[in-house]
Amino acid sequence: MSTAQTAFLKGHGTENDFVILPDHDGLLELSPAVVARLCDRRAGLGADGVLRVVRSAAHPEARVMADEAEWFMDYRNSDGSVAEMCGNGVRVFARYLQRAGLAGEGDVAVATRAGVRRAHIAKAGPDGTPGDITVAMGRAALPEGDVTVTVGPRSWPARNVNMGNPHAVLFVDDLDEAGDLYAAPAVAPAAAYPDGTNVEFVADRGPHHVAMRVHERGSGETRSCGTGACAVMVATARRDGLDPAVAGHPVTYTVDLPGGRLVISELPDGTVEMTGPAVIVAEGHFDASWLSAS
Repeated sequence: MSTAQTAFLKGHGTENDFVILPDHDGLLELSPAVVARLCDRRAGLGADGVLRVVRSAAHPEARVMADEAEWFMDYRNSDGSVAEMCGNGVRVFARYLQRAGLAGEGDVAVATRAGVRRAHIAKAGPDGTPGDITVAMGRAALPEGDVTVTVGPRSWPARNVNMGNPHAVLFVDDLDEAGDLYAAPAVAPAAAYPDGTNVEFVADRGPHHVAMRVHERGSGETRSCGTGACAVMVATARRDGLDPAVAGHPVTYTVDLPGGRLVISELPDGTVEMTGPAVIVAEGHFDASWLSAS
């Protein structure tokens, strides 16, 4: 960090919260230690992750996408590790672009390490409440092979789902069976997830309606995970014998998370769409000297 005062915003999507760093020209240097300090809930700003807003043309990982998406979401987990994608993060990122006057209601493209994601910002309500944001999350990949998740003495079979980042989805009778989720559940075989994985515990709430808890790789248990909700929807649909590519029509599930509710649809072409809120709650500046002094 080279500047004395650095601008930031704070936002969340179903209480999955982020520090947003506008860095349009790609000048900030974000080391893992700096990200972890920013996300520290006692000594920093507090967040599940950092969204750095960079012009795609200014970032070496995103230049190839610059013709499709002007803006690149450089996402970091709260431990400082780099992540391919964050579904709630894309919605919050799109809300920032709208707030900053860089996008309006309607469609906006966002470059991510998992490729370009297209978001639609709905019109505000009559009372001025911001409209929900729908993100086309791409297609789910369902790698073959058995996966097992273990918490304490209990183990469950899980479904391997990739939404641009990896997920292990399992079904339980009660979400308390997941334990405290402070530590990452054990997942086997390790070869199925060479870079680690998010783990989702899912319980039925009704027809086409489930609830979930999640341990996010690099962040611990979070209040919500957008890509995780998408992975849960696909895994649940397959468990229920539903495949939009076969049926020829979309399949939609409501997914309840500790931080709120998302609506997830899978289309006949395999595209998964996620709809939910995104809120900017604060903006200001921090003195970068406390980072270097920490």
